[in-house]
Amino acid sequence: MAKSLEGKVALVTGVSHAGQVGQTVAKALAAEGAVLAICARTQSNVDARAAELRQGGARVLSLAASLTDEVQVRRLIANVVNEFQRIDILINLAGGLTRYKPAVEHGLDDWHAEIDNNLLSAFLTSREVFPHMAKTGGGSIINFSRAGGPQANMVAYNCAKAGVDALTRTLALEGRDIGIRVNAIAPGLVDTESNIAVMKPEDLKRWTKRDDIASAVVFLASPAAAGVTGQVLPVTGWGL
Repeated sequence: MAKSLEGKVALVTGVSHAGQVGQTVAKALAAEGAVLAICARTQSNVDARAAELRQGGARVLSLAASLTDEVQVRRLIANVVNEFQRIDILINLAGGLTRYKPAVEHGLDDWHAEIDNNLLSAFLTSREVFPHMAKTGGGSIINFSRAGGPQANMVAYNCAKAGVDALTRTLALEGRDIGIRVNAIAPGLVDTESNIAVMKPEDLKRWTKRDDIASAVVFLASPAAAGVTGQVLPVTGWGL
């Protein structure tokens, strides 16, 4: 049976620690035939994840970059293109919630950190891959938003993810005539090893499963989603 992503080159950002969404997504893409480039800030972390993926038979290029640095993003994309001659799929997973406190206690450093890590990073990587995807006939960009409305004590994160939604829809409009589809996944509370260790839940039934997120990524990246662009897809499991 043919694999849905055979011959495609996928760049996945935010693949740093074991037991997180990035590694699960990368593994799922490789299982469908994609060649991988994975990225994180720390070379030793991304190398460890690449070694795990290679044990499963994946072809993987591991690169370190800060995705809030324009020069490093340009170098990252150039390195992937130099290695594989193309990028067909971009998964903007880098980011996350790091500032949890009332809005009146958010300083400018807090604000910039959340906006930059979650929104600026997705903008810079997407902007940089657009010309390469256009040259090779198109591609798929998948951003990461969040399910549900704004929550208290995370004002900068809420605004960053609202920005990701707007970025997704804007880039979808700009990419539609050159074959670039842009969508986002909006997960609920995810069963990452770090979340479980911190929150110590008694029941994981209503948590979003990493494997379910990975399946949604594979769908949006594949020809099965050829008619889907500009959408934010909630993946919440039984949490609704």
